[in-house]
Amino acid sequence: MNILVTGSAGFIGFHLARRLLHEGHRVTGLDAFIPYYDPRLKEARHRLLEAMPGFRGHVADMADAAALEAVLAETQAEVVVHLAAQAGVRYALEQPASYLHNNVQATFNLLEGLRRHPARHLLIASTSSAYGVGPEMPFRETAAAATPLNMYSASKLATEHMAHAYAHLWRQPVTAFRFFTVYGPWGRPDMAFFKFTDAILRGRPIDIYNHGRMERDFTYIDDLVEAILRLIPRVPEAGRPVAACDSLSPVAPYRLVNIGNSRPVPLLDFIAAIERATGRRAERNLLPLQPGDVPATWADTALLHALTGFRPATDVDAGIAAFVAWFRDYYGL
Repeated sequence: MNILVTGSAGFIGFHLARRLLHEGHRVTGLDAFIPYYDPRLKEARHRLLEAMPGFRGHVADMADAAALEAVLAETQAEVVVHLAAQAGVRYALEQPASYLHNNVQATFNLLEGLRRHPARHLLIASTSSAYGVGPEMPFRETAAAATPLNMYSASKLATEHMAHAYAHLWRQPVTAFRFFTVYGPWGRPDMAFFKFTDAILRGRPIDIYNHGRMERDFTYIDDLVEAILRLIPRVPEAGRPVAACDSLSPVAPYRLVNIGNSRPVPLLDFIAAIERATGRRAERNLLPLQPGDVPATWADTALLHALTGFRPATDVDAGIAAFVAWFRDYYGL
């Protein structure tokens, strides 16, 4: 197929685009290379993609409607996987306006562009933090998500709601997926697993929030990519749910799907896995819970399994070992 991946120089976009190319699809990558973290890492990812047959890369800001329109008109993609976003919970305390520009405005422009260049299926990335603190765990897609705690999760909820409205008004099929703490090789330097590994290998202390009393549903990158690939052909059809747990909209070809490991891991156990993989003990700096953060996440993945027959299953020790091996090789540590 002819597939457009936005955020193709990002952690998840790079892995997805590479897998799609390996499977013989044509991939157009779009990225703005925003300097939220070291652009050299994004450039290294894109160089690997550009060396593969079937890839064409574009540098453009999706908040620039004309630039995005040109890419959509040229690509005429059958499938669009929208992963481009301003990520980060803590950064939302420092630069909240960037989430309006890079998440809300960019997604609005994409939805408008797809009115003129419709795709067979639009898949958009959201986040487990959209659940806030209200729903009972494990988080189910049908639970109300009315208590976002930061601008990141609020902006992602806004993109979900906009996508539903466009699916209803213009019958553009949409699957939105909520990711649960994705980690693995080529990961983002702002994420805890990356920071912990970097600090431990360089002999620096690590900051552990809420005194370590946190749990996350850590999801390995290869499992996430497998789930997305399996969701691509599962185009939502209004009025045709696949199971009792289906989040399918009653008025639109729109569905929300969790992608997580469905096994929350205590943060201190996750750090212990990094210690085992690095062969070093972390010096711990215990701190209170940061504003906008949540103490625990846990995905119910029954709908993902009903749709695809797949459940993420990579355990933390195996996933962290793969990440640490990549990190040592890439940074020479």
